[in-house]
Amino acid sequence: MIENVPAADWESWLSDNEGVVLDIREPFEWDQGVLPAAVQISMGEIPTRMSELDTERAYLVVCRSGGRSHQVASYLAMNGYGQVANLAGGMKALGLQD
Repeated sequence: MIENVPAADWESWLSDNEGVVLDIREPFEWDQGVLPAAVQISMGEIPTRMSELDTERAYLVVCRSGGRSHQVASYLAMNGYGQVANLAGGMKALGLQD
């Protein structure tokens, strides 16, 4: 089961887990703003670019509203990535995307 991190807790989750934000939105969405130091790999590119991600790293997966990121977090977890969480409500919950 994938952990859903509340928007208010995203920074503490990253700090507590020495995690990285994985922003899986589309490039046109990144133009609206990206969280600091986020790795940007759109959802459709995840299967071919997974090798760029460290399986030992903790990832907080982010999309616009939390649906796509939950799918990607589940996919990564099923493929051997240790600690993966979903940002509940996505960038909308942070007030950074409509």
